[in-house]
Order: sequence, then C-alpha cells, then structure tokens
Amino acid sequence: MKPIWIVDDDQSIRFVLEKALLREDLPTRSFTNPREVLAALQDATEEEGPQVLVSDIRMPGGSGIDLLGAVKERYPGLPVIIMTAYSDLDSAVSAFQGGAFEYLPKPFDVPKAVELIRRAVDESLREEVGDNGQAQMPEMLGQAPAMQDVFRAIGRLSQSVVTVLITGESGSGKELVARALHKHSPRANGPFVAINTAAIPKDLLESELFGHERGAFTGAQTMRRGRFEQADGGTLFLDEIGDMPFDLQTRLLRVLSDGQFYRVGGHNPLKSNVRVIAATHQNLEERVKQGAFREDLFHRLNVIRLRLPALRERREDVPSLARYFLQKSAKELGVEAKRITDAALSRLMAFDYPGNVRQLENVCHWLTVMAPAQVIEAKDLPPELLVDRPASAEAVPAVVAVPSASVDAMTPPLPVATTATPPANSAHSGGHWLLDLERESREMLEAGVPEVWDSLTRRFEAQLIHTALQITRGRRIEAAQKLGIGRNTITRKIQELGLDD
Repeated sequence: MKPIWIVDDDQSIRFVLEKALLREDLPTRSFTNPREVLAALQDATEEEGPQVLVSDIRMPGGSGIDLLGAVKERYPGLPVIIMTAYSDLDSAVSAFQGGAFEYLPKPFDVPKAVELIRRAVDESLREEVGDNGQAQMPEMLGQAPAMQDVFRAIGRLSQSVVTVLITGESGSGKELVARALHKHSPRANGPFVAINTAAIPKDLLESELFGHERGAFTGAQTMRRGRFEQADGGTLFLDEIGDMPFDLQTRLLRVLSDGQFYRVGGHNPLKSNVRVIAATHQNLEERVKQGAFREDLFHRLNVIRLRLPALRERREDVPSLARYFLQKSAKELGVEAKRITDAALSRLMAFDYPGNVRQLENVCHWLTVMAPAQVIEAKDLPPELLVDRPASAEAVPAVVAVPSASVDAMTPPLPVATTATPPANSAHSGGHWLLDLERESREMLEAGVPEVWDSLTRRFEAQLIHTALQITRGRRIEAAQKLGIGRNTITRKIQELGLDD
C-alpha cells in the first residue's frame, strides 16, 4: 500500500500521527509545507503517490486549501483530509467545496483521527478497484427479474407501432419506458411529445391536445398547433390518462379510431399519423366500473399493457440506481460525486419508497448537498429513511397483459412478483409525529408550496438540534454526542439553519 502523506508545520502533530499510524501498520511520509508536497508529487510516479493526504490549512509557505486544489487536479480520486481549528468553519466549508474527503478539527482525538484515516484508505483502495473507468450509464437500469421482463417486452415491441398502456405507481419511471419504446421503434426519427393530462386544467387541455384556431376563445390571438400535430410521424405520450376529463375522452377515442381531429374553433379535419402510448397509476378497470372512464377508450388503449414494478419490488436495483443518481446529482451541481458505504446502501434497500425511483433520486440529490463527508454513511441518510418500517405480507402481481389475441405471442404474461406495503399507521407509541408529518406534507403538497422537501427537512433538523441544545444547556459537543452526529456536523448545521441568531 502507498504511504499516508502528512503535511503540517507543527512537528508534534506530525509525530503523533506518524506513531499512531505506524501502530496500525500504515506507512507514512511527512512534509512541513505545501511546497515540499508539490515538489514530491512532481517527481512521483502513479505508484509512488500518496494513498491518502492529510494536510493542515494554515502553514508557512502555502495554504492547505490551495494544496487541495492542486492535488485534486492530478489525483481527482485521492481522499484528502483537511486539519483545521474547531472554530474555523469557513475553512471547513472551503475544504468541502474543494472536494475534501473530510476535515479533522484540532485538537483531535487520536483514535478518531486514525479511524477517519482508515476510512479514507478503504475508500481509496475501493476507488482503485472500482473506478478504473466508468462506462456510460444505460438509459434504464434494472437487474431485478421484474425489470428484465419489462426490458424483454420493450425489445419485442421494437419493430412495432402498436398502442401501449403503461401502468405503475407514481415515480416508477413510466415516461422513461415510453421514451425507450419510441427510441427503439420504427418512428425513432420522428418527434416524441409528452403531455401530463392531470397537470393541465380541463379548460386548456383540449387546446393543448388538438390546438386552436385564431379567435376560438378569449386570448386565442394566433393559431396554435396541438400535441397531436406536433407529434406527427412520431409518438405521443399521454401520461396520467386516467385523469382525463370524460368529454375529452370522446374526442380522443375518435382520433384513435379514424386518425382525424379538429382544432378548437376549426372546421377543417386534420389527419393524425401518431403512435399513442398512454400511462396511468390508476386502476382503469375500476374507473370504467365507476363510470369515470369510457370502456371503449379503455379497450382502444389497452392493446398491450406493460406494468412497471414498484421500487420496493426490485430492491436489488437500489444500489446501482443510487450510485447512478449520486453521479448525476454531482454532475448537475458541479461537485465531486460522493460514494456510499454498504451499511448506507442496506438502509436504502430496506426503505419502501412510496415515491419509487423519483423519491430515490431526490434522496440522492439531498445526500449530494447535505451529507457531511465524501463517503455517505448510514447516519447521514435523511430522517425518514432511518425509521424502521415493519414489512407487510400483502402481495401485488406484476404482469404484462395482452388482451388482443393478434399480439398474444409477441408479449406473453410476465411472472408474478411480490411487494411489501407499509401499514397505514405505526404500531409503536412514538409514531404520532409521523402522522403529523404526513398531514403537514400533504397540506403543503396539495397547496403547491414550493421546495417542500427542503422546507420540512430544515424544520426537522432545526427542531432536533434545538431540543438537544436545550437538554445540554447549550453544550454543542454533548448535544452532538446525544444526536449521534459529529461535532463538526452540528456546528455546520447550526450555521446553515440560523440557530446562532
């Protein structure tokens, strides 16, 4: 193994770390200032470089933050631990922004410092094995049997333009499947146009779908092409079709039957050459029984049905999805991608994800911003993932239904998969606050309040820290210990949440 490079102008710090790491059979190499490190890096081969770099921030002859930037240019995956005074929060923030693995406040506890360096070594070795070259992520991910069945169905449909109905819970990736069906179809060179019929007011939906003529209604100052015209020669994806108003269902049925439609206020029929893919999270058979959905439209759409499994039905896909979303979030934010421990992944896999893949993506985005170190541990996960949930034995079948006999051979039924559904209420006495959280979040979501996730998370964290500080009479280190977080983390959170005010 390559040595741990220690950079500090304080001889006592270097001596303590060298002796402590030697007892752990970890080789070291020490430097007194950043200039020596940069000169050594200039002469070192890839094999002679550091396994981990531990550097002070303020030293004669250079800054640890500047050294961090220079080292990251040559060794972007090298874990760098920045040592700093406990109160020097600005330097700590700068260290994280520069891609530091973690920062070590002075004076530090030697066993904890060794433990941190050991974690950095493990991460460095994992990087060497696993990150020799990351292939571009595929358009869809899934090794679970239920997802492999979906992929096979997409493959069988690749040379077809038959109407497809995609069902599945919200956030399970129905639009991704629709895009894949379009991309691998004979219409791939044509446009892919998507519209969420539940997100557009009833009075505007007809115009959105079919367009309108000038003067058709107040505000229609120009002629406008609708989505059916925009998708001509390609694919039109109608998301949440189960929420479409009943009178518009009649117009849609006519288009699907004879390919003709009229713009709102128009008198000349227009021809539509569009493949329709529809999706819904609702039970359309039940909607038909209730009289809320036309039975003839249901049968027109339900030529081939593709059911997407919920994320809790394919938990084995969570690790690969999480790593992908962490990379994606890091790229969007312009920061180094964080890694995640096996313990944290186990926690992620145990969660039920009522919001499915979309919720997992949001969690990974939150972790990219809020996790205190470059390696995500279980304790860094959002609070809702740390609540133990009892599993339910209720099962839901996963099928691809093919009502039309003409295509029966092309898309046979998929095997049955099971899923666990969380109970409506918690059995333990401490679950009442979760009901309050559910009620509060529901009210905010239904009212269209922006940034619900950030708002509730900040309030949750602020209340936890405020209560801990009350119990410890303002002693931050003791409060951090009671909460199970690091003292650097509680200091950073107090500033971020404005609790110092």
